[in-house]
Amino acid sequence: MALSDHKEFEERWNNDWEQNDIYSTSDISKQKKFYCLDMFPYPSGAGLHVGHPIGYIATDILCRFKRLQGYNVLHAMGFDSFGLPAEQYAIETGQHPAITTDININNFTNQLRRMGLSLDKQREFRTSEKAYYRWTQWVFIELFNSWYDQEEGKAKSIASLVEYFEYNGSSGIDAAKDNDATEFTAAEWNELSEIEQSDILMQYRLAYLSYATVNWCPQLGTVLANDEVIDGLSERGGYPVERRKMKQWMMRITAYADRLLNNLEHLQWSDSLKEIQRNWIGRSEGAIINFKVKDNKQHIEIFTTRPETLFGVTFICISPGHKHIQTLIKNENREEIESFISKNEILSELEKISDINNVNGIFTGSYAVHPITGKSIPIWIADYVLANYASGAIMAVPGSDERDKRFADKYALDILHVMNSESDEIINSYFLNGNDAVRAREKMFDYIKTNGIGKKQTIYKIRDAVFGRQRYWGEPIPIYYDENNIPKALPLTELPLELPNVDTYLPTADGRPPLARAKEWLYKGKYNYELTTMPGWAGSSWYFLRYMSPASDNVFVEKDAATYWNSVDFYMGGSEHATGHLLYSRFWNLFLYDLNHIDFEEPFKRIVNQGMILGRSSFAYRIKGTNTFVSSNLKDKYDTQRLHVDVRYINKDDTLNISAFKSWRSDYSQSEFIMEGDKFYCDWQIEKMSKSKYNTITPDEIIDKYSADTFRLYEMFLGPIQQPKPWNLNGIEGINKFFNKLWKLFIDNNGNIQVNDDAPTEEELQILHRMMSKVSDDIERLSFNTAITAFMICVNELTKLECYKREILEKLIVALSPFAVYTSQEIWTNSLFNSGYVINQKYPEINEEYLQNSKIEYPVMVNGKVRARLLFDVSTDADEIKKKVFSHPAIQKWTKSTSVKRYIFVPGKIINIVV
Repeated sequence: MALSDHKEFEERWNNDWEQNDIYSTSDISKQKKFYCLDMFPYPSGAGLHVGHPIGYIATDILCRFKRLQGYNVLHAMGFDSFGLPAEQYAIETGQHPAITTDININNFTNQLRRMGLSLDKQREFRTSEKAYYRWTQWVFIELFNSWYDQEEGKAKSIASLVEYFEYNGSSGIDAAKDNDATEFTAAEWNELSEIEQSDILMQYRLAYLSYATVNWCPQLGTVLANDEVIDGLSERGGYPVERRKMKQWMMRITAYADRLLNNLEHLQWSDSLKEIQRNWIGRSEGAIINFKVKDNKQHIEIFTTRPETLFGVTFICISPGHKHIQTLIKNENREEIESFISKNEILSELEKISDINNVNGIFTGSYAVHPITGKSIPIWIADYVLANYASGAIMAVPGSDERDKRFADKYALDILHVMNSESDEIINSYFLNGNDAVRAREKMFDYIKTNGIGKKQTIYKIRDAVFGRQRYWGEPIPIYYDENNIPKALPLTELPLELPNVDTYLPTADGRPPLARAKEWLYKGKYNYELTTMPGWAGSSWYFLRYMSPASDNVFVEKDAATYWNSVDFYMGGSEHATGHLLYSRFWNLFLYDLNHIDFEEPFKRIVNQGMILGRSSFAYRIKGTNTFVSSNLKDKYDTQRLHVDVRYINKDDTLNISAFKSWRSDYSQSEFIMEGDKFYCDWQIEKMSKSKYNTITPDEIIDKYSADTFRLYEMFLGPIQQPKPWNLNGIEGINKFFNKLWKLFIDNNGNIQVNDDAPTEEELQILHRMMSKVSDDIERLSFNTAITAFMICVNELTKLECYKREILEKLIVALSPFAVYTSQEIWTNSLFNSGYVINQKYPEINEEYLQNSKIEYPVMVNGKVRARLLFDVSTDADEIKKKVFSHPAIQKWTKSTSVKRYIFVPGKIINIVV
């Protein structure tokens, strides 16, 4: 048997491992536990590409190593199987999304199987399985039936809030709620109708109905995520997308903002990942200041982190979506203002704030009153002010703010400078005289509170999460509307609420979600269900808990299993999930902790983001509003939208295979092309390898050609796990050569086993134990590429010594087994003639005596590149080392025909020659 026979023994061992269920994990154990998690994969039709296994192989190595160390390891993988791609395919083909999802998962499962991952298959599940999404719906109902007590810092039952209102009204309640929540007395509450009480409770619920600004595509009849919109057009179809306020189910994640922020301090996450979350949560301390509007009953609340600059305010800017905007517009320029607002509605918040040099606005015609000086201040509408941040209005201080100054310069507005000076020519206040900015700020806080013009306030940049989707293929939201149209949660005994069958997966003609097509889909035959479905992140926000007890019918996770496994010890995935998935998961986990369903606050103790695999992406340019594409060198002549093109349809000279491209997607089948001569050229760039960028390469062909173990080691050998790496196969032959050398330690050229029971020499033991120590340390540090180098050095040295001794080779194979799973098992059984499985062995004990090196290996570099590795006794003096270095053939090759400029010798570490 040899590496060339890998297909035979890989399949044989896969069958054996599956039949004997060797990766199953006991729920409760006296062993130390290690819970390792991979980010939930979505099973697309494209299957896995070579970028995905970077993380999967890394966690598999770590899990196998922990097993060898005696840990009870939980390592499982399921599938995030609801989502838009399956639905879009269903729209195009008429095939139910469940069918294509099953096909895709089977493909994914086969690919993962071929990589030899040590996954507990008994714990596998899909978010689209009724047994799973029943509990996702249960979590939603728990959120719907809860409110957040800010005084105690935890979620509570909505029933306790109702009881409070009955005796106290809204007075004195410190709750997370809508900014414009209704105020009332106990007597008023008790006189309210059920509808009115329901509306008020909706202002407090953690899962609630409200209006939100979304990306609405009329032609597709659905809300789109930000990454599905390119230059104001839908990625699919190129249809116009507008920003529209729609009633949506929301999640009050803002209630948990402080805890989400403060808990970061105790997590083993990278500083960069923590900073991303801090910035997303965006805690700001400042003041809310009230500006009365002249000749108007309204007032404008403005949040500022620098109230001490109040004397420098010369105008106010409100967002195009400000709640009082219509009352501020004067009729004489209403048409012009309405046009300005309409243009801004289609822009996302990212587009509004991305270019700080671009400021646009229009005067409302109204004026505010400065709360201290009493002067009139013009109220403008500005595109850079966001409706959803703070109050949707700013007090502009162009004397100290760059963007405000740019706006003032553009529209010739006043600029005043607030300075620490007593000059009458400069607007000033005693708050700044003799005080630094911090002291001045505190004095201003006191002043605005005492004089009733504002209050101290802490706000957050984080928004409540839009939860509903106008789509079919997602978890139904377990809500029905009674005869008074009051939304009510389904009884828990009636879960899961299953998706109904529909004739097509498109929205209805009047724009309602696809579920509206199910005419007979009614609660108790008469009440309407909620017609939107949950977003993709719903099922992936708690899946790590379900792995702990996936077969439980009575609870979402067994309490004793959750107590044993507790938080995830190690979580690996992409950094692109730093804000969405990780925040939502932490939010749901904190909520479940508050209700005593689990006993740990944070879901993930340690997170590592694997570096992206970079691929070569291709692009075509479509003329906006048409289905006509233009060759890349002609794109500047037209107003175009750049779209990714699957690299399968690109020729070597970057021309497009037009016939294949037109058959790719139905919306491209009738496309027209503006050519350069008889060719159509596409652009390209190096970016993240991703299905959405259509630049992926499948691992299957590499495993077929080289073996699964070669693929595993090569993925890890590309570079440090956390750094991005371009994909190429230039070094894979080196990994192949390593395996061929490894096999030759066990089998001679005639195919005979040559392992013997001779006692090892001290040098052989030193080689082995240096390797085992290095590999053990490297795995703990996730330095898998350097661990592989240690294996290569060890095998090379044992080969030179012609070491075929069982005591050495058995330990080598056990140490190698987390990396090369099939080769190690094959050698363990059929070359070393051992029984059982390598994964059930113990990592060999490292003897410190053999680490006290009598020899030192020096990497010898010429102009920064390692050209040789030479071994010397520790007693060898520097002159003797230098003499042997320059007499070595590998070094002479680079030095004999040129002069040596410098010879650098660092004792015990390295030798560098500069020529």
